[in-house]
Order: sequence, then structure tokens, then C-alpha cells
Amino acid sequence: MSDPLSALSTEQSDPRYNRIDLLSTEQVARLMNAADSTVPAAVAASIPEISAAIDAVVARMKAGGRLFYVGAGTSGRLAVLDASECPPTFGTDPELVQGVIAGGSPALTRSVEGAEDDQQGGAAAIAERGVGALDSVVGISASGRAPFVLGALAEASRRGALTVGLSCNVATPLSAAALHPIEVVVGAEVVTGSTRLKAGTAQKLVLNMISTIAMVRLGRTYGNTMIEVSAMNSKLADRAARMVSDITGAALPVSRSALEAAEWHVKVAVLMIEHGLDADGARVLLERHGDQLEAALEAAGRSRGV
Repeated sequence: MSDPLSALSTEQSDPRYNRIDLLSTEQVARLMNAADSTVPAAVAASIPEISAAIDAVVARMKAGGRLFYVGAGTSGRLAVLDASECPPTFGTDPELVQGVIAGGSPALTRSVEGAEDDQQGGAAAIAERGVGALDSVVGISASGRAPFVLGALAEASRRGALTVGLSCNVATPLSAAALHPIEVVVGAEVVTGSTRLKAGTAQKLVLNMISTIAMVRLGRTYGNTMIEVSAMNSKLADRAARMVSDITGAALPVSRSALEAAEWHVKVAVLMIEHGLDADGARVLLERHGDQLEAALEAAGRSRGV
């Protein structure tokens, strides 16, 4: 009986690495670095598919939908990582972007036996979260055949959700199950079959694109500034003050004073300075323009142009 996994590019053994246990630490580090340097090119080859998927996700999010990442093992941990960074970076509700890992929270720090193979568990995870027609579900699996992920995508599709499949092999079951298949082919790993390496790096790069570009399209940045950042510590408070100063040209003490009055909401502080408003007036102006800083600034004739 043939092993279907043996044909996968991520399961191949590269002869260049079959003596790494006999090499010096620096030699192995250089081999790994050279292998890692091939990943961005593999991602670049999939940018048309990545872009189409992002545009489809954003369209649903603008209509009130949520974004779910689903994975097992390394893919699941990357899913949770990327989702968990959205609230502090972009000021989103934790429900807007969610990461789902096979085996639940315990699987974040240790392997949960059989979780990846639980196809019904994947479907149940989608059902439990009430995924609907406005939502988007991104299934992540290096092999493109993790049963938990396939179960999740099948249930998401049944519920009318947008489905995206991110894998590191060609013509995978995950691609066949997704409306938007993305296949980033990185080839054999330095340690055979250890897809936490190049495959994991590729997945993180793609997830970076999906979440970041989605937030840009949703107006949660101004230029390349994180205007929705949550100033939860002194570092982020200092960053928020610099952002307000960079946007308005005001001195840092003025920016910090406005931020304090605005309860550390960058967009409100910017409008207070630019329009000479108090915090309540700035909030009303921002709401009037759909919470979009660019539109609120343009209301007073200010525009960055293209």
C-alpha cells in the first residue's frame, strides 16, 4: 500500500542536508539561512492568489463578517499568533479575527494526540463559533490534507462562508475544498518533514499579508501608522504620541496632552489638534465620516494626495 504523504514536496529528503549532524554549528546555521532565503520567492509566486483572497475577505468584513484562521500543530499556533496580534496592533475586537487550533488551548504549548486527525472536531469548531455567510475561514495546513482543517473548511462552506486554503504543496485536498486556494511550494525542509521550518515561515508571511492588508483596507491604519493601536503600556503610549506628532506636526507634549484628553485614541487626538476640537467634538466628526481619519481630515481641506 502506497503512502500518500511520501509524494509531498514537504516530506522529501534533501541530500544537501543528510550530514548536518556532522557539521559545525555555524555550517548548519548557514545552510538553514540559505534555505530560509528561498521562502520569500515562493510566497511571491502566489501573490496573485493571495491578493484575490484578501480582497474577498475584506469585502465580507466590510459587510460585518469575521475572519477565522484554522490549523493544527504549527499551522494552528501560527493561526492563533496572527489573530491574537490584531487587537493590540489594530484596535480590533478580539472576535473579529480568531485563531482556531486543533486540540484547543492545550495544543498551543504541547502536542494533543489525535487532534489533527479529528475531522469532525474541525467541523464542530466552526459550528460552535456560529460561522455564517458573511464570515471568512482560512484553512492552514502545510501538507494540505490535515483532517481537522478539511473538516472545518467543509463546514464553513456548508454554511456559506468564504473559504481560503493555505498549503505548501500542489493540488492538495485543501485547495480542492477552498474557494481561494493558495499553494506556497517551499520544497524539502532542512530536517526532513519538519514543516515548522520553511513551510511555517511561508505560512506566517502569508498570514501577515492577510491580516495587515485587510486592516489597511478597513481603514485601521493611516499611511503606515497604527492609528488604532491600544496604548496599553508605556512603550505603546510613547508610540501613540509620536504618531500624533508625525501626522499633525505638533510637539510631543501637545500630542500627549491631546491623547490623554482623547483617552488615548490616536484618531480623536489628531482631529482635536487639526480642527481645534475638544474630544467629544472630534469623536462626532470621526463618526460622521465612518470612523475614517482620512475622510475626517479631508473635511477641513487637508489631503495627503496620492
